[in-house]
Amino acid sequence: MDGDHAVILRKVRRWLWFFLVCLVLSGLTAFPLETETRWLLELSSGPAAPLGDHFPEATAWLERVHTGLVETDERYPFLAYGTDWLAFAHLVIAAAFWGPLKDPVRNIWVIRWAVLACGAVIPLALICGPLRGIPLPWRFIDMSFGVFGAIPLLIVLRALRPLERAFREPAPAH
Repeated sequence: MDGDHAVILRKVRRWLWFFLVCLVLSGLTAFPLETETRWLLELSSGPAAPLGDHFPEATAWLERVHTGLVETDERYPFLAYGTDWLAFAHLVIAAAFWGPLKDPVRNIWVIRWAVLACGAVIPLALICGPLRGIPLPWRFIDMSFGVFGAIPLLIVLRALRPLERAFREPAPAH
């Protein structure tokens, strides 16, 4: 492998690690939802919190979400099992990136699939959000995860183009 390819692979692997770490962190945050929403609520409504002053609807929404989680956990704790599976899915998807980290050209399909999955976040939020009573600004936050998730993956796909071409072309005869 020549020096240019090595530089490309380092860049690709850095971006893949970034995506993978974000995916794992996103998954891990699906476990302690009650605690996290309490912290967000405290941050948004505390004395030094401008969110509550400027966006009272956002604070009201955080309060509603937190109350819903607390009440549901008290009465129906088994429903949290769904978010446990959500967290698990994030971690399993992150594990699928072991192949692209080892050999991004041979496993480029995983990266392409992940870009499609990021894109699918948008129609999911637009269709299911209103059905579940999710406010429009929150749906935009949800959609941003798909957009921001796709950015490093698209950078990776673009960087891989020369390696993919070199992989497909037969080696020159000596």
